[in-house]
Amino acid sequence: MSKASRAVLEKYDLEKSYSLKDASNLIKEITTAKFDATIDVAIRLNVDPRKADQMVRGSVSLPHGTGKDMKVLVLCTPDKVEEAKEAGADFVGLEEYIEKIKGGWTDVDVIISTPNVMGKIGALGRILGPRNLMPNPKTGTVTMDVAKAVADSKGGKIDFKVDKFGIIHAIIGKVSFSEENIYNNSKELLDTIIKLKPASAKGEYVTSVFMSSTMSPSINVDSSSI
Repeated sequence: MSKASRAVLEKYDLEKSYSLKDASNLIKEITTAKFDATIDVAIRLNVDPRKADQMVRGSVSLPHGTGKDMKVLVLCTPDKVEEAKEAGADFVGLEEYIEKIKGGWTDVDVIISTPNVMGKIGALGRILGPRNLMPNPKTGTVTMDVAKAVADSKGGKIDFKVDKFGIIHAIIGKVSFSEENIYNNSKELLDTIIKLKPASAKGEYVTSVFMSSTMSPSINVDSSSI
């Protein structure tokens, strides 16, 4: 076992669950990466994603952003191109990007679309859906106000969706963030997910929360601390 691994184990108990506040501090201490590692949370929900009324999805604006430079593609008609570019979109267009995506290109973090082109984008669902990139009115990524949507995405707004196993995975910051900023971002995400609890979901809703970074073990967060 390496010296770094031994040092991590001295600070961290695999069997223990930590409060969200403590986890936000501990993640900084047990990350051994030599770079500014990304912090993720995995939230398991007691829902059945196969049922339409239990599909939990939405978006949240993290108070301190993600620490990541979000690459944004806007799919729109020519009259919206300049607006999207001025707002800071990295890629803007329609037909050429539809063809690129059909060919397997998905090198973006967010895709925004105007409603009038969704008919053309629908066929990309099998490629974009599994990557959580499909534009959706519920997350504000299908809109005529592309400037606001781009600004929101660049400013820390993230989309989330429960996967087929009932888990939501989301980036909530970087290890360089302060403990307080990690906590605030995590809490904002969790509060948003809790508000979206489906009426048909019975019993305990949030069954587990784990926080980890690119180079750390997972920290079990005590659900009762949320």
